[in-house]
Amino acid sequence: MTYRKLAIAMALLSIVSIHTPSKAAAPRVIEITAKRFGFSPNQITLKKGETVTLRLTSEDVTHGFFMRALKIDEVIEPGKPTDVTITPQSAGTFTTICDHFCGANHGNMNMKIVVE
Repeated sequence: MTYRKLAIAMALLSIVSIHTPSKAAAPRVIEITAKRFGFSPNQITLKKGETVTLRLTSEDVTHGFFMRALKIDEVIEPGKPTDVTITPQSAGTFTTICDHFCGANHGNMNMKIVVE
């Protein structure tokens, strides 16, 4: 291949790569497990403006995953992972609760979501 042909090929390649849309990176996935009477992990830290997927699973009974400020209201059924994708827009510490009665200590079932 001559230098001129190589230069033309390189120029065409650069044009194609500039105009080819790139696939957006998939959101980071955070695994959260519900089990009487807690969530594991019991605290996660997110970045303001970063899109993440929370993958929720239950090890025993149906649980809820509720946090009004982050617009989360999910049902977690045993054996059925539930994905919720969020992009927090406000910094702060938020308490997520189980809002489906799951037994005697249900009222203590919560976790913290910290957004920095």
